[in-house]
Amino acid sequence: MQDHARMTSNTVKKIVVPIDGSEGALRALQVAVARRRDSGAALHLINVQPEIASGNVRMFISKELINRYCEEESQSAMASAIKMLEGEQVPFVPVARVGHPFQVIADYADPASGDEIVMGSRGMTSVGNLVMGSVATKVIHAARVPVTLVK
Repeated sequence: MQDHARMTSNTVKKIVVPIDGSEGALRALQVAVARRRDSGAALHLINVQPEIASGNVRMFISKELINRYCEEESQSAMASAIKMLEGEQVPFVPVARVGHPFQVIADYADPASGDEIVMGSRGMTSVGNLVMGSVATKVIHAARVPVTLVK
C-alpha cells in the first residue's frame, strides 16, 4: 500500500471530484481530501447540470436565464462541499458545466496532466440509475484516467 501511495503522490496532479449534492459525493470528497494531503494534488470540484432541451423551451426562456438557472443549481449542489472544504481550509477549484454529466466529467479529467477522478458510486439520481445506468458507471467507461468509486 505504501508503494501505491508513493506512486500516486508522484503522478497525480489534479483530483477531480464530481459533486451533485449527495451524501455519496461528500464521502468521495473526504477520500479525495485525504489523497490530496498525501499527494499535494490540486482539488477540483465539478458539478454538471444537464442541458435543458432545446426547441420550444428556448422560444420562451432566454439563454441567459437558462445559464443563470444552471449556475444557481451548480452552486446549490456544491454548497455543502464548499462549506466543508472552507472549514478545513483546503484549497479547491469549483467548476460548473452544462452537458451530459458522464461525458463532461470524463473530458474534464486529462490523462496528460496526471489527473484522477474520485466520485461517489451513487448520486442524486439513484432511481434513474436502475433504469439508465449510473453516471459513475458511464464515467468509468468514458474516462481516460483512473477512477475511484466511493460507497
